[in-house]
Amino acid sequence: MKSTTEYFWFNSPEHRAYINITDNVSKVVAKSGIQDGLVLVSAMHITAGVFINDDEPGILEDIDEWLEGLAPMGEDYQHHNTGETNGDSHLKNILVGHQVIVPITKGQLDLGPWQQVFYAEFDGQRRKRLMMKVIGE
Repeated sequence: MKSTTEYFWFNSPEHRAYINITDNVSKVVAKSGIQDGLVLVSAMHITAGVFINDDEPGILEDIDEWLEGLAPMGEDYQHHNTGETNGDSHLKNILVGHQVIVPITKGQLDLGPWQQVFYAEFDGQRRKRLMMKVIGE
């Protein structure tokens, strides 16, 4: 078995953003040479996430509205007592999750027909790191 790890950096100009990174993940898998295995895609910040969903019109807006409804920005969170004002971003990370694992078959991502991999930024305007680790044969 072999593995490879690559890091990507994001610095979203928006406070919240949803970035399709499927092509980035595919390139890392291709570069690894692994034909059968798994790729872990992990946001390395507690106010960002990674998820798999469709990249169809409206779905990202629906996801954003859903998250905002469950963890609204600007509310009086206990976390704000630390001097930070991003309590909602921490909760959105929990709702979306910080990582996904995608199977690799015949050297390709083995996603469903409409599935795409997204990086979710919940507290942007600063540099954050994402890790991809490919493991297999």
